[in-house]
Amino acid sequence: MEISLYNEFKRKAIHLVALAIPIGYFLLPKLLSLLILTPFVLGSIVIDIIRLKRLPLHGFLNRLIGPMLREHENSDFTGSSYILTASLLSIILFDKSVAVAAISFIILGDIAAALIGRRYGKIKIKKKSLEGSFACLFMCVLVAVIVPGFPLWVGVVGAFVATVVEGITLPIDDNFSVPLISGLVMHILLRI
Repeated sequence: MEISLYNEFKRKAIHLVALAIPIGYFLLPKLLSLLILTPFVLGSIVIDIIRLKRLPLHGFLNRLIGPMLREHENSDFTGSSYILTASLLSIILFDKSVAVAAISFIILGDIAAALIGRRYGKIKIKKKSLEGSFACLFMCVLVAVIVPGFPLWVGVVGAFVATVVEGITLPIDDNFSVPLISGLVMHILLRI
């Protein structure tokens, strides 16, 4: 069952708050960024474990976030845990500009894909829409233009990779796969 458009907006508002991660990392040193982000990653994972294992407080947590969960998240970690973990790994693994772009791709690209796809999506490819994918690509290219520190063509290739990974169905959550795969591609291109 698909979540309501209202809950989709609430879910994407939380995603928008996650922009604090790439913006914060852009402004702060790597170590300080990791020290700030790590407790959020651990907290999100602990919340998911409480919720999934039905430990004390699971009822409260399900009432609080349950309406915003996608169906598969009732038996899996939430997108928040995946995006926080992928952000932490991106900061550890990639140069600052690549990490900032890759994390921003999933945040802004996913928001655009979901909202445009839900509202205007007519051409379906599996469970996603072509219109949503174009919105994702537009936002990711915009990120590539704005984030300094690497050649624009590398950012545009990363934006395209992020869009493809977001648009296809992989066995791993796209909040995890998009920043890591697009970041890896940009990382490799910068070393060629």
